[in-house]
Amino acid sequence: MKLFKKKNYIRMNPPEVISEAELETPSIPDGLWIKCNHCDKTIYTKEINEYKICPNCGYHFRLTARERIFLTVDENSFEEFDSNMQAKNPMDYPDYDKIIEKAQSKTKLKDAVMTGYCKIGGYNVVLAVMDSYFMMASMGSVVGEKITRAIEAATEKKLPIIIFTASGGARMQEGIISLMQMAKTSSALNRHGKAGLLYISVITDPTTGGVSASFASLGDIILSEPKATIGFAGRRVIEGTINEKLPEEFQTAEFQLEHGFLDKIVTRTDMKNTLIQILKLHCQKEVFENG
Repeated sequence: MKLFKKKNYIRMNPPEVISEAELETPSIPDGLWIKCNHCDKTIYTKEINEYKICPNCGYHFRLTARERIFLTVDENSFEEFDSNMQAKNPMDYPDYDKIIEKAQSKTKLKDAVMTGYCKIGGYNVVLAVMDSYFMMASMGSVVGEKITRAIEAATEKKLPIIIFTASGGARMQEGIISLMQMAKTSSALNRHGKAGLLYISVITDPTTGGVSASFASLGDIILSEPKATIGFAGRRVIEGTINEKLPEEFQTAEFQLEHGFLDKIVTRTDMKNTLIQILKLHCQKEVFENG
């Protein structure tokens, strides 16, 4: 897979406040050299392997959903479902169809989440992975429906579910319909929990807005990657509302861990082994047949 084109020098900006410009900005642009804005060091692209971690400060650059799945599941075990589900234009938002088509062309996905059955360390799991390259993984009707169906499949099959979150929030082009997904996904997780089943939420950079206020925060166990942005409203919105300066580390994974929102911060290289250890404590290995 060709990741890099020949360019000279590009600066990478970790998301602090999710702006319209950032929604279409890739976290690892094509180029021979890149600059990590977290540590301000220049990095030769060949120093970044499939984990996409800054070798100087450990900052975790964004992954596509497919890259995340490759790093997480047992080889050739992922069986995707609902892959062709795509959004309509319920609010007749101007050019929404073109926006969707552009995101689909860019990511080769129909919408901002991939769901499916898989094995992790030999344990059967339902997996959902959000992709920040698709409209900043904003949650519209398709994202909410696919995640709800994944949760319901896990409940029906009596399986744990793992959701990797990454989102700029609700999808404004779908109005109130996008906000309805918060209640829908949360209700499905409530039924999954009442069945005595395990839900692991893995929060990645950034997870904000309606996603952070719903299923991302409802895990039986909540993990995060280092330095991930986690919050509801943006820093400037909050500071303008309360008329106070917020701490520099506000809305980082480290801040959230210190205040009890997270159970653990796990580096990307250790994530699969950590998930396996959790599954080992809570689940049994069984032969699983789809359908």
